Amino acid sequence: MQLGWVQGSKMWLGILLTLLLYSSLEGQENSFTINSIRMEFLPKQQVENGENLTLQCIVDISTTSHVQPQHRLLFYKDDVLFHNVSSTEITESYVIPQARVYNAGIYKCTVILNNKERTTSEYEVVVKSVSDPNVTLDKKEAIEGGVVKVRCSVPEEKAPIHFTIEKFELNVKAFKQRREKSSHNHNFVMLEFTVEEQDRVIFFQCQASIMSGMRLETSKTVRSELVTVRESFSNPKFHISPEGMITEGNELQIRCTIQVTPMVQPFPEIIIQKDKVIVAHSQHSNEAVYSVMALAEHNGNYTCKVETNRISKVSSTVVNITELFSKPKLESSATRLDQDESLSLWCSVPGEPAVNFAIQKENMTVLQAQNFTKKVSELDSGTYTCIANMGKVVKKSNTVHITVCEMLSKPRIVYDSRSEVIKGQAIKVNCQSVNGTSPISYRLFKASTVLETLKVGSNEPAVFKDNPTEDTEYQCVVNNCHSYTEMKSEILQVKVIAPVEEVKLSILQNKMVESGKDIVLLCSVNKASGPITYKFYRDKEVKPFHQNISNETQVIWLKTQASKEHEGQYYCTASNRANPAKNVPRSSTLTVRAKQMPVEMSRPAVPLLTSNNEKMLSDSSTEATRPYGYNEDIGNHAMKPMNENKEPLTLDVEYTEVEVTSYEPHEGLTTKGTETVYSEIRKAKPDFMGNRYSKTEGSLDGT
Repeated sequence: MQLGWVQGSKMWLGILLTLLLYSSLEGQENSFTINSIRMEFLPKQQVENGENLTLQCIVDISTTSHVQPQHRLLFYKDDVLFHNVSSTEITESYVIPQARVYNAGIYKCTVILNNKERTTSEYEVVVKSVSDPNVTLDKKEAIEGGVVKVRCSVPEEKAPIHFTIEKFELNVKAFKQRREKSSHNHNFVMLEFTVEEQDRVIFFQCQASIMSGMRLETSKTVRSELVTVRESFSNPKFHISPEGMITEGNELQIRCTIQVTPMVQPFPEIIIQKDKVIVAHSQHSNEAVYSVMALAEHNGNYTCKVETNRISKVSSTVVNITELFSKPKLESSATRLDQDESLSLWCSVPGEPAVNFAIQKENMTVLQAQNFTKKVSELDSGTYTCIANMGKVVKKSNTVHITVCEMLSKPRIVYDSRSEVIKGQAIKVNCQSVNGTSPISYRLFKASTVLETLKVGSNEPAVFKDNPTEDTEYQCVVNNCHSYTEMKSEILQVKVIAPVEEVKLSILQNKMVESGKDIVLLCSVNKASGPITYKFYRDKEVKPFHQNISNETQVIWLKTQASKEHEGQYYCTASNRANPAKNVPRSSTLTVRAKQMPVEMSRPAVPLLTSNNEKMLSDSSTEATRPYGYNEDIGNHAMKPMNENKEPLTLDVEYTEVEVTSYEPHEGLTTKGTETVYSEIRKAKPDFMGNRYSKTEGSLDGT
């Protein structure tokens, strides 16, 4: 029997292996195709919050096999895979129990068969409304000024959620306060609400909102439990004493009281105000008191405020006080007076009641009288008032400001320079009226022109600054509040020392200089103040060969019978006390050259110019060859016959050529201009007297 069982098992095992081999061969040969894939939603694509929702993915596959092939199905929401399953069924389902807003979105399904893949179109699922929120409070009883914490949550939903919480008074339709807050990470919020002084029984309502795609889904409004409110303190109450009619002079007492709930912290502050001015206050008591002698000025509206950090309660009352007499009025004959003028002040009260008067200046009593008259001085300037009293009632009048102006003294004018005023240097001119009421207006005149105007608030001097460039005159004119127009100072004369700024050196003489005649050098300056020190130098010599001190703007140096030894370079300097010793102005340089040119003179004629083989001048060309600047008298003298001068015609004549060249100091020896002077020297025989004459070619002016 056991053998039969073994043989039967082997037979079934062979059949099973055959079937498996057949199935494997059939799998390799069968063909598959995905005809379609779609999704369906039960009960529908739009459901109410809390309903069950079933997602179905349905595929249609064709195959040559006798059995349905196995495939994979993938479920996506908003492109995020949330479920996948392997199945041989054509329909697979996914159930969402109690759908919430966060389940809404775009769904699709994908099927994968071997290497083939198909995806459905996209389906939008909508979940309407938001589940009801829960509202909880931290207390059911509260005190005015306290805080109630309200918690609103939607446990079934996911953030972000926007919450709206409103505070209501019982039996009042309109809300008293609304607050909104969004929670991005939690499905609840906690908000604090202050309990106000008018609150008695309050409750709160909460509503939740969630954005789903482009739609806003909102929950129902849920109401909290009731909160009972207790007063922290009562409304303030006024107590006025004395009761009934109050007359000036009575003692007036204004009290403000409250009732405070035990254990209230902090203790409220009580403030009494009159026209916004605090007249009394208390911080650690249940009353505040304002006591004063009643006057008409205490008439008006009084307010009592009771405050804590969050609560404020207010009440008001009006106080009426009967006036004994009106406020006095002070008048004056004038408010601006010159010194020694008469001032009158008088005080009056309407109705002329039996009151006592006093006139005060700067709160000091001047006279116990109703009227006041005197001749005023500057010391009487100030503010005056009138005091009227009847018994304990004292009233003060308006103020009258009196200004008494003292006439200015003649101003003094000086300048501060301790030495002479140099041209262009700044000086300070002081002008001062020692006596007189300030402020004082000072005007400084330079010659006849107003240089500057200053206003000084005391009797200190006014200081003006100027930079005079020449001798000038200053005068100061002052005025103040006095009716006399103005006062003038003496005239201040200021002498200005003008320094030497430019020096010139030139030659002064006929443009023809005969040999042996005078040479004159002229040193001149610009407009400068004397005395001026002039010095003449030869170049490369440290010491001057001539010096002169003069008040004139030019001096000369004279040298008689000039000769060759006087050739060279010359310059001059000039300075006065305004010039710094290290920077003395100097002129340009003049250069003088002398040459000996011997010639044979056969007849009286114009001197021959034989230098460099020049053509000798004939009598007929004498006029044409006269040098520029030729002096006719000198020329005639040079051409006189020998017998007129009693000299033989055979005299040897020697000519000296003198060239004068000027240089600027910065140009060194560079020639600026050249002047040639010819001197004719006749060499007489021992028994004859020498006679010299000269002529000049060109100008000898070195400038």
